[in-house]
Amino acid sequence: MSRWDELNLFFKKTGAVVVFGLNELSGKTIDNRSAAVGAWNSSDTESLIRYSVRKGYTIHGWELGNELSGNGIGTKVSVDQYASDIDSLQNIVKNIYTGFEVKPLVIAPGGFFDANWLSEFIKKTPKSLQVVTLHIYSLGPGVSDHLVDNILDPSSLDSVSHTFSSLQSILKSSGTRAVAWVGEAGGAYNSGHNHVTNAFVFSFWYLDQLGLASSFDTKTYCRQSLIGGNYGLLNTSSFAPNPDYYSALLWHRLMGNKVLSTNFSGTKKIRAYAHCSKKIQGITLLLINLDGSTTVQVYISTENDTSFSTSTSQESQNPRTKFATMSPGSRIGNGTREEYHLTAKDRNLRSQTVLLNGQILTVDSSGAIPSLDPINVNQSDPATVAPFSVVFVQIPYSNLSACS
Repeated sequence: MSRWDELNLFFKKTGAVVVFGLNELSGKTIDNRSAAVGAWNSSDTESLIRYSVRKGYTIHGWELGNELSGNGIGTKVSVDQYASDIDSLQNIVKNIYTGFEVKPLVIAPGGFFDANWLSEFIKKTPKSLQVVTLHIYSLGPGVSDHLVDNILDPSSLDSVSHTFSSLQSILKSSGTRAVAWVGEAGGAYNSGHNHVTNAFVFSFWYLDQLGLASSFDTKTYCRQSLIGGNYGLLNTSSFAPNPDYYSALLWHRLMGNKVLSTNFSGTKKIRAYAHCSKKIQGITLLLINLDGSTTVQVYISTENDTSFSTSTSQESQNPRTKFATMSPGSRIGNGTREEYHLTAKDRNLRSQTVLLNGQILTVDSSGAIPSLDPINVNQSDPATVAPFSVVFVQIPYSNLSACS
C-alpha cells in the first residue's frame, strides 16, 4: 500500500485522471479448455477501494479484467460470468461511494474486439457498465519488418475503422448508456519496435488513430504507454519525450471534443481531421502527409455548419502560393491563422528527434518542456503540407454554429 500511496501522490501532482485495472481472475480456476471459471473473488478489490476512499484518492474509473473477452489472451471468461462479475463490481462501487456526488466509472472488458461476445456482454450489463474498453494493436507484432510500410499505407490505417464503427453500432442498437473507449493501444504488440514505435514515423499512426477514433465517437484514448517498452511517450532511460509526446501534447492543447465531419478530395496520402478548437472560437484541422516526395497545398472550405472539406493541389518542387476558395456563406477573416508543422530531424522517419516549424524540440537542463510556438499564416493562403509531415492548422472561424 505504500506504493499505492506514492503513485497517488504522483497522480495528484500531475493532475492525472486515473483508471485502475482490477484482477478479474481472482478466485477463478482454469479448466481443461483454458477458460477461467468460477465467480470473481472481490475481497482484494473491496479492500483497495475502501482504503482509497479513506485516503481521499480520486479514481476516475475501476476497470475489471485485461484481455479476457472473446477468445482472450492466455485465458478467457464467459459472457455470463463476466457480466455477473461486473454487476458485483458495480454494487461494490455503489456501496463504498454512497453519498459521493460523482462515483468512479465501472469499465470493462479491456480486450480485443469480438462482435458477438461484446454484443451479449453489453446486453447483459445495461445498468452496471458505463464504459466499454477495447485494445488496439492493428499494426501486428513489433518484430515485423513491415511496420513503417504499414504506417505509411492509407488502407492499413483505415483497416481499424470497421472495428470502431461496429462497436458504435452495437452500442446504439443495445440501448445502453455505456460509451466506447480505447483502453490500451500501442500500435504493434510485444512492446513495439525500437526506432519505429518510439520514433517520428509513429506519430503518423498515433495522430491518425486519435482522429479516426474520435470520428467514431470514441470518448477516451489511452496510449500504451507513458513509459515502458518501445512504444512509450518517454524515453525509458532518460525520460526525455519521444516524438509522440509532442504530438499528443499538441492534440491535447488544440483539438476540442466536438468532432466535425471532414471530407478530403485529392491524394489518398493525405489524412485530414477537424475538431472545434479547444481554447478559441474556431476550428483546428489536422493534416498528415504520408507521401515522402510531394508537397501538398490544401484548400479549405466549410460545406455547412457541421461539415468541413479540403482539396489539394500537389507540387513536387517549389510549390506556388495559391488562394483558398471558400464556399458561399463561409467567412474567413483577413487576418492570420496559426500553424504547427511537425517534421523529423534530417527527414529521417526513424529519428527520435522532432522539429516544430523547423526548430528542434527538446527539454532544457531542468527538464522543462519547450514552448510550442506556431507560425502565423495569411488566412487567404492554402495550408502547405511538406512531405512526411504533420500540420495542425488553427482557423479562427466565427460563424460555425457547431462550434459555438
